[in-house]
Amino acid sequence: VTDLQTLPGIVLDDSDAELTGDWQYSSHTPPYVGRGYFHDRNTGKGQKSATFKPWIPAAGKYEVRISHCYNVRRSTNTTVTIHHADGEFSTKINQQEVPAHDRLFRTLGTFRFEAGTESWIRISNDGTDGKYVIVDAVQLQPAD
Repeated sequence: VTDLQTLPGIVLDDSDAELTGDWQYSSHTPPYVGRGYFHDRNTGKGQKSATFKPWIPAAGKYEVRISHCYNVRRSTNTTVTIHHADGEFSTKINQQEVPAHDRLFRTLGTFRFEAGTESWIRISNDGTDGKYVIVDAVQLQPAD
């Protein structure tokens, strides 16, 4: 998906993330959002993260999704942390698995967010299994 405007909800691409550590830009393995994605070079485990800080137009519940390209060289235990109105939620995802939504996005859960910019979603390579961690995009869709 090259045009982010065609995706519903709030979408932040990898270029919107605040990166910590040395990430490598790539467009080698589709599918991905935008022009490409970042990977951690399979190095510096525990030293790299990407933080997305969405602007939430209205308080409410949002389904949080994450995009990543997938294959056997991807991490099976990538940590994703969501800072939302009720606290923090952390989970580990297997980036070798095909994402359920159009082979592009996977749902992490539905969370309550306040309006503004206090929330964030962070992808980290801390404790990963010696394979590549991918950072592509996040999507927040209003939920009922």
